[in-house]
Amino acid sequence: MSGASVSDHGSVANKGLFFKRWLANPLQMGSVIPSSATFSRMIAERAERAGDEVVVELGAGTGVISRALLAAGVPAHRLLLVEIVPEMAEHLRAALPGVRVVCGDGFELPRVLEQAGAPPVGDVVCGIPLVMLPAEQQARIVGAMMQASPRRGFLHLSYCVTSPLPRGKLGIEGERQAWTWRNFPPGGVWRYRPAQRS
Repeated sequence: MSGASVSDHGSVANKGLFFKRWLANPLQMGSVIPSSATFSRMIAERAERAGDEVVVELGAGTGVISRALLAAGVPAHRLLLVEIVPEMAEHLRAALPGVRVVCGDGFELPRVLEQAGAPPVGDVVCGIPLVMLPAEQQARIVGAMMQASPRRGFLHLSYCVTSPLPRGKLGIEGERQAWTWRNFPPGGVWRYRPAQRS
């Protein structure tokens, strides 16, 4: 399990760092504050893995969802965080000892995981605000996540009531698995998988 305890939740969340990064690049962050404990737990409880597989969190930010994944039973050595912002990657390494952190680009996820020598991927948890990306970038990052986890697809947290992704255009299936009002803003968890061909 993680070295992060209940008492140091504030050091993991690091709202000051989160807000600083939001000011620098709102499209990269999606929200002005980290996800609530309820929201984080809601997505963490739906992450799947088996055997030596790892759960990959893409866009780990300050580690609030990472901590929830650990609390939900993902062993620290089976959690791999991919964070593009070097300052946040360093924060994650300090705040979550035992968890592997890779500073890399989610658009190149399969290559990033290969270069990191990552084990097979069980599930991908995506905290990047995909709804705010242009269509071409949506297609690229969805393709990267599907390539990394072709069987399970990926989990995505979103503040949209309807699907944040155009499922038909992207060739994926998706359903909202949970919703909470106990977050600012309220949000839900979506599961996306490759569309089944008839």
